[in-house]
Amino acid sequence: MLSERLGIGRTPIREALQRLARERLVTILPRRGVVVSAIDVAAQLRLLEVRRELERLVARGAARRATAAERARFAELARRFEKAARTGDDKTFMRVDREFNELCLAAVRNEFAAGAMGLMNSLSRRFWFHHYKQAADMPETAKLHADIARAIADGDERGAAAALDRLVDNIQAFTRATVDV
Repeated sequence: MLSERLGIGRTPIREALQRLARERLVTILPRRGVVVSAIDVAAQLRLLEVRRELERLVARGAARRATAAERARFAELARRFEKAARTGDDKTFMRVDREFNELCLAAVRNEFAAGAMGLMNSLSRRFWFHHYKQAADMPETAKLHADIARAIADGDERGAAAALDRLVDNIQAFTRATVDV
């Protein structure tokens, strides 16, 4: 049905659905169809346990290995996060966050960390997007991201890890707050 509706072959549709299933964004029910996976607070909290450790490694590694050009981009992203915080621009925040995540994964120069973070970023972004208007303090979250970006730009491994911990603490509190919404 998707192949007909979209006017593309079955193989790219099947590959896309398999990728979404690997990323836990959909569940394939053999011979019955595909459903969007439920958004689960308990699963998100477990994901954040792993994300904290892995993202700390990524932040420290990016601070250590980033090139001069990447450091300049991190500094620019920090300014853009701060502007999104001042203006309350959630769409800009989401775009800058995606750029920041991609730059972190490039700067860390570790394909294994990048592969694992790709899955977590997709799930975290979906959870955030679903709940942020009800439970998140987007300006504070943007400022916390700016702190990480600035520390990486400065080559400050400890500062990047500490800023990352503050961000994950904030995201955990946000995740728990969604239960009360």
